[in-house]
Amino acid sequence: MILHCVFLRLKASLPPAEKQSIFAAIAALKTVIPGIAGISFGPNVSREGLSGGFQDGFVVTFETADARDAYLSHPDHMAVGDRIVAACDGGLAGLLVFDMDV
Repeated sequence: MILHCVFLRLKASLPPAEKQSIFAAIAALKTVIPGIAGISFGPNVSREGLSGGFQDGFVVTFETADARDAYLSHPDHMAVGDRIVAACDGGLAGLLVFDMDV
């Protein structure tokens, strides 16, 4: 399984309704892209103070690396990805992607 972890520094001006809409769009990818075992999202709740400003995030669990690779080029993922980048402070600089094979 692959854990696809995405951490976000969303713009302070982003309306809460838009933030929720983006996370709903991420969750909806499970219904259209094969090989997704689960999607979780939410705010950072760490008390360590080591988040580097990344206050929100999501994790997509894939059954296989091939499923992850298909997701990366899927048009629905790419559309949601564009929304995420536009909502992040600094665009691409406002997100961090980390994949783990578990």
